[in-house]
Amino acid sequence: MLAAKTLPISNRSFPEKTLEKSNPNLNSNFQFSLSTRKPKTHNFPFPTACLKTSVSVPPQDSQATVPESSPITPQTRVNIYSESLPFIQKFRGKTIVVKYGGAAMKSESLQSSVIADLVLLSCVGLRIVFVHGGGPEINHWLGRLGLKPNFLNGLRVTDSSTMEIVTMVLVGKVNKHLVSLINKAGATAIGLSGIDARLLTARPSPNSAELGFVGDIANVDPAILRPLIENNHIPVIASVAADEKGQSYNINADTAAGELAAALGAEKLILLTDVPGILEDKDDTGSLVKEIDIKGVKKMMDEGKIAGGMIPKVNCCVRSIAQGVRTASIIDGRLPHSLLLEILTDEGAGTMITGSSSKPGFSIKAILNVASAVAARPKPVA
Repeated sequence: MLAAKTLPISNRSFPEKTLEKSNPNLNSNFQFSLSTRKPKTHNFPFPTACLKTSVSVPPQDSQATVPESSPITPQTRVNIYSESLPFIQKFRGKTIVVKYGGAAMKSESLQSSVIADLVLLSCVGLRIVFVHGGGPEINHWLGRLGLKPNFLNGLRVTDSSTMEIVTMVLVGKVNKHLVSLINKAGATAIGLSGIDARLLTARPSPNSAELGFVGDIANVDPAILRPLIENNHIPVIASVAADEKGQSYNINADTAAGELAAALGAEKLILLTDVPGILEDKDDTGSLVKEIDIKGVKKMMDEGKIAGGMIPKVNCCVRSIAQGVRTASIIDGRLPHSLLLEILTDEGAGTMITGSSSKPGFSIKAILNVASAVAARPKPVA
């Protein structure tokens, strides 16, 4: 199933370029143990062979480039597949919700690696649900039509004309493009929006007077998704929803992914972002917090270490865990094959948030209190 004929990751030919800025959070020796996310010494370099492109961070002001991959022997390839077995067994048959956006959406090379990752994970039995926004594409089409994007506290001001363009771009263009790429790569994708089959029912946001048709999620009905994922199809969902009267709303894609993960009882929620993850020191990318529980999140919030654009992402993760999602990860989407790094290695590609805590008194109520505290904090201005 994992033969090179199906997904020839290691045989790709890349431009002979290297990236100058290395990621201080990753090294070349990733290991395979379900008991810890820390790297150990290992004989078979899974990421350095198959995922060699995952150890560098592309410059944010340019499209990602990846170094040339060295050929590997058939025996090494077999060893690599064997070493990934514990991870495949852990997640096989489980639902993984992935929110796609940021640099991974803007760079063609990163987009290709995300699509390849999705297809590989689907081939080995993971049930993938793919949720996307498309802010840069929306801004591009607003500009072409002579309209200026407006934001308030990090949220797009969406009047009726803008909402029409948002729907056309997300549902008609971005969604179908992603479906086409996944189908071309060998999986079977189905394009949907929150409007289809009342998948997401929207309600106006509390600031609707200032924001216009920006909505929150009032209800999730995942019935349309269950037969799709049970048959190994990949739903690709645009973050647009309608209220009970049929009015369309622009929904934050992180929020949509989190609520869908909760409704589906997903094993894992993954948010692809443009940052390494949660940092102990926001000015030091080497201070990545690899794994943290809810009480740790609350402590970092109280200390002001979780701030700015990380707040709504953490809120999304906390709410999903409160509703039954096992773990939620905020990962660096600038890393090629970041999804495989997160799921098939101990090292991961960002920060994993869990609901577990070794301290007494921990409860779901405590998680919801944290989510409320995060949600109440001011959002950043874009």
